[in-house]
Amino acid sequence: MLLPWYYQRLGAKAVAINNRVLIVDDELSVRRLLFEVARRAGYEAFLAENGQEAIEQTKEIKPAVIIMDIKMPVMDGLEAFERIRADYPDVAVILMTAHGTVDTAVEAMKRGAFDYLVKPSNVTEVRIVLERAFQMRRLREEVAALRHEVQNKYQLGNIIGKSAVMQQVYKAVGRVAPTNATVLITGESGSGKELIAKTIHNNSPRRDGPFIKVNCGALPEGLMESELFGYEKGAFTGAVGRKPGRFELAHQGTLFLDEVGELTPPLQVKLLRVLQEREFERVGGTETIKVDVRIIAATNRNLEDMVHKGLFREDLYYRLKVVPIHVPPLRERVEDIPLFVDYFVRRFAAEAHREVPYVTPEAMELFKRYHWPGNVRELANVLERAVIMSSGVIGVQDLPGLSTTAASPAIVIPETGTLREILHQVEKQVIARALKAHHGNRVKTAQALDISRRALLYKIEEYGLGREGEEEGVVE
Repeated sequence: MLLPWYYQRLGAKAVAINNRVLIVDDELSVRRLLFEVARRAGYEAFLAENGQEAIEQTKEIKPAVIIMDIKMPVMDGLEAFERIRADYPDVAVILMTAHGTVDTAVEAMKRGAFDYLVKPSNVTEVRIVLERAFQMRRLREEVAALRHEVQNKYQLGNIIGKSAVMQQVYKAVGRVAPTNATVLITGESGSGKELIAKTIHNNSPRRDGPFIKVNCGALPEGLMESELFGYEKGAFTGAVGRKPGRFELAHQGTLFLDEVGELTPPLQVKLLRVLQEREFERVGGTETIKVDVRIIAATNRNLEDMVHKGLFREDLYYRLKVVPIHVPPLRERVEDIPLFVDYFVRRFAAEAHREVPYVTPEAMELFKRYHWPGNVRELANVLERAVIMSSGVIGVQDLPGLSTTAASPAIVIPETGTLREILHQVEKQVIARALKAHHGNRVKTAQALDISRRALLYKIEEYGLGREGEEEGVVE
């Protein structure tokens, strides 16, 4: 039998498919008939004569489904159903009833019974109801398995890193996760901001609620407003029906506003109101909608600097920065690189159904020397390619892009100036180099730096790189 995909992902040790069905009826002929129907349908069938036996059998064999008559001696099916439901709520109970007691069966369904069959039932009807009951059981197991996988994946202890700077991140995440406080995560693109956001969500009281992500730089202002707040039918051309926004979808969960620094001033005003009042109106609507949402925002831009330049609202900045968490770039936690290499090599080897390749000391040293402008995301891409192309060993020769980049002239770091001034000079050099590498093509440059085109244009203007780009043949 082929296993469902979610069991395959969890591994063979986690697989425990329950195909047991318990048949409970005081009539021997009925028990024999249902036993044969279940056996031919591929299920493992067990028998009981009354409700008391059903309870004892349920404790012993832990069935996934029970087919049980209502009218039986010793203990009837309704009493047995109530006791079984109290101790084993995941068991799907199908009640069998005569025409005169259909109302009783319907009432039992309201209390949690899966379905009922009216005697005499034909074989096809029994098979269909059985299959539906097992399908429901499999769906419940799928949801439980996926929830277990997600919660394990985003446990605080699963974040990779032993460096001192990452220890500070762990402490901050551990303290803020159990609360409802708004969090602002800062860091370069590819450094793991979304992973931190998901870890906070999955270690919070909202872990069973939705985690909704919005990339604030992905859409123009008009579309972003309807994406965040939803819209009513007829609000604009093409609005053929009501659509809930991301705030509504995140009700009783977490809304992750990625690249929040890309929001335009009008949207900043609307976001501020939601943060203050926890209410909004859909585009084209008048009804005020209240939501219970935790906000986690992230950005790779210097919001404080944007506030000083009038590009970002100061009141919104402080509303978002209730608890700030800075994720350091990979080059500032070199001691974590071997841990990442080991993790990604094993992961990509498993996905490609290959033996885990050996990483030579020279290759590891190159990983540690490289600047990693794309941070962890770039490292993952490099290792995925290396695992696929390697023949059991990953050496320096398998990392040509890193060798070239590592040998290129280093970024010049000014020896004087404030920290902000030094960082700006370094960022200017990186952007200028990227523009030159892509012959002034701003779209390709933005993609290479993993920032939005809008953010790149802002940086070009901020650092006065426009003229240089024109001299080098900047193209759109």
